Amino acid sequence: MLMFTKYVNAYCIHFGKIMNKKTNIGTAGIIRKNNKILIAQRKKDSWMEPNKWEFPGGKVEQNETYEDCLIREIQEELGIAISIDRLFMKTTHTYMKNNEEFPITLMVFLADWKEGDIRNIDCQDSKWIDTKDIKKFDFATADIPIVNKFLDSLK
Repeated sequence: MLMFTKYVNAYCIHFGKIMNKKTNIGTAGIIRKNNKILIAQRKKDSWMEPNKWEFPGGKVEQNETYEDCLIREIQEELGIAISIDRLFMKTTHTYMKNNEEFPITLMVFLADWKEGDIRNIDCQDSKWIDTKDIKKFDFATADIPIVNKFLDSLK
């Protein structure tokens, strides 16, 4: 499979035909500060699982690295600066939009808060939480594998 900055061309067979589907590439960050991690709540009018919690991030733009994407998205959506530690995992999920598949691939990074006070610019809410409380939140489907792997990494 050939990877581009913004999407991956994935070929699938559907009723005997080869179909070309775009997979949207996004980033998410497990952002740490003082032994807590940052989670954000999707807006109530979001088409993708409104009101669900997620690890913040966003869509990769053309000619942008994954790391630059995450830094930009966190600044734009939450108003804080972060530093990237390392790639934690890659995960995929397919949402449905207007009865059509909307596949996404998330590049998930461990990152650390550098500076700034959180402003909920493009989310309904955000919280610094203790890792022991993570299961108390209703996470978006695409983020559940991230939650599980993160909790496994703490054992």
